[in-house]
Amino acid sequence: DTNEIDTKEKDMLYLMRHGQTDWNIVHKLQGRTDIPLNENGRQMAKEACQKYQDINIDKCFCSPLQRARETAELMLEGRNIPIELDDRLQEMSFGNFEGEENIFDKPDHPMFTLFKQPESYVACEGSEKLEELFARTGEFVRKVVIPEIQNGKDVLIVGHGAMNLSIINRVYDVAMEDFWERLPGNCQMVELPVDLVLERFR
Repeated sequence: DTNEIDTKEKDMLYLMRHGQTDWNIVHKLQGRTDIPLNENGRQMAKEACQKYQDINIDKCFCSPLQRARETAELMLEGRNIPIELDDRLQEMSFGNFEGEENIFDKPDHPMFTLFKQPESYVACEGSEKLEELFARTGEFVRKVVIPEIQNGKDVLIVGHGAMNLSIINRVYDVAMEDFWERLPGNCQMVELPVDLVLERFR
């Protein structure tokens, strides 16, 4: 596991992607569509609760979509950690394409470009531009997360694949063509060094 967490040596910002949904299994585009966790996804979140119980978390910020919200609640069960919802942490919108399956089999599809050549992606049919995604998550980190970090708080963000990547990739200065390279698995926790977060989101 590339982001396995050892003893805490320096301050980290933690990110987690929601647990599995039925749409994940059949490779349907979810985006803003409010799909719940499936039983396996709930189990993943419960296992994450055990796996990461020794990680200190003072505050959790979470996407309002139920698959993220339920993940946060199960993962933090019994820990008395406040969970605050914020619309800026919603998944990237795929517009009218949400609910479509097997995009990877359709090379002419606009969403195929998003996943295979993100640097060439052009938003259409009500979908969100990558620049818009970066803008809203960047604003959230600057205005909400960084003040918490500067107050000495350990912060967890529970969100979504593309949404989390918009933060991860900025911290690690990842080129747009490699947008998907660091995609975390369901309920995998990723740690971002706070000093890098502060530097990149100045």
